[in-house]
Amino acid sequence: MGRQRGIEDVSVGEIQSYLGGVDYPKNKQQLIDHARSQGAPQEVIDLLSKMEDKQFHDPTDVSQSIGKLK
Repeated sequence: MGRQRGIEDVSVGEIQSYLGGVDYPKNKQQLIDHARSQGAPQEVIDLLSKMEDKQFHDPTDVSQSIGKLK
């Protein structure tokens, strides 16, 4: 029945919706903090936490990093 959502259920589009308005460049922790402030669910935060720890320069950079995880 109600299987809990995991990070594999999170789409790149959903992540980008919680990162709207971010002023790039940002590091991973800054992106996590922004997503939290936008009310992102825990599975979004978990997925962002698994990204490489680097400077992200734009939404495409974030999408590529997430793509490597899936």
